[in-house]
Amino acid sequence: MSFLSTPLRQHITAISEQNDTPFFVYDLDALYAHLKPLTEQFVVKLWYAVKANPLSKVIQTLDKAGFDFDVASSGELDQVLRQGVAANRVLNTGPAKSKKQIQHFLSQGVRTFVAESLNQVAWLNQAATEHQVQLRILLRVQLRWPDGEKNPLGGDSLTPFGLGLEEWQQLRIQDYPALNFVGLHIFQWGNMLSTEKLAELWSQMITPLTNLAEQLGFTCQILDLGGGLGIPYTTDADRLAWPKLVDALATIKAAAGVEELWMELGRYAVGEIGHYVNPVVEQKLNYGEHQLIVAGGINHVLRPAVTNQAFPGELLRQSSAPSQDFLVHGPLCTALDSLGKHSLPEDINEHDWVVFSQCGAYGYTESMPFFLCHELPAEYVIEQGQVVCVRKSQNAASYLV
Repeated sequence: MSFLSTPLRQHITAISEQNDTPFFVYDLDALYAHLKPLTEQFVVKLWYAVKANPLSKVIQTLDKAGFDFDVASSGELDQVLRQGVAANRVLNTGPAKSKKQIQHFLSQGVRTFVAESLNQVAWLNQAATEHQVQLRILLRVQLRWPDGEKNPLGGDSLTPFGLGLEEWQQLRIQDYPALNFVGLHIFQWGNMLSTEKLAELWSQMITPLTNLAEQLGFTCQILDLGGGLGIPYTTDADRLAWPKLVDALATIKAAAGVEELWMELGRYAVGEIGHYVNPVVEQKLNYGEHQLIVAGGINHVLRPAVTNQAFPGELLRQSSAPSQDFLVHGPLCTALDSLGKHSLPEDINEHDWVVFSQCGAYGYTESMPFFLCHELPAEYVIEQGQVVCVRKSQNAASYLV
């Protein structure tokens, strides 16, 4: 089974005939068709986690579909605002909110923040007082799971995201008059493909979170569940069903007794509409293993090295040759530059292209593009059936000083 439709394969083939270096393609028509049903419900408010893919055309499509925007840096904020999104539709998350960044966000009109520490609460109150504004604040809570249960985001290890229950209990909200504490934020898992498991995790959170709000003395109007909704990276993997998820979320919302339920979707929103197209350099046999060397690697798609999970890959052209397993390697001088093991036709050669799919999230902007001074990849979008190059490939001379 292929991740490429016939029209998409034809578009990518046409683009490859004009290129000799790797490129990304984002199908915005497929993106909008996927997004629109997500917002056609009244259970959960959806924000787009810009870290997943900050491309302007992607942000514009999310905006058109009715999403608001979760940003975690000044750069992400500026990119969102440049697309015509109003600052009152921005939520600031992220563990590294410096005093300088907070001032920048307030100067641009952002008024809703997720606080990750006691310091951030104090800095937000100070900045809000200086600007003579009132801010909406959600406190991010990091829970430890009992009975050996693994936190799917960070295992049992400590993460920089938020504070534990005991640490937040030191907060005296009356000391921060410029802040309106409206809710709690919890997000500790990634790429979940089971609605039942998500519902179980969400259910476990309700009691400790509502107890914390009561202890701190504020009404929890908003419960923010973060993201974590997964997409399949193999054709036989499970796939989340949105209607079933909405039903589970409605149950959680009622049990928590909150006015609003929020989620920040990244991978689930855009992951399936991106493709990384990579020319083959050569194949070789080495110690009995078939190896395939391609022109781009973790300098363009780092995720396989970080997660030990490959993006699904397939040969762009049609082939009737038998398939065999290839270990696929990029061009960098490090053994880390591996794009995984892939079953590909044995006649693959230096004139071919491999297409890696499911790359719409955590692709190029999560990579390490400058190592070894290779070209930066071009980026294309498909919009209303037309292919547009939004960024041309750049050689090293354009960025080296």
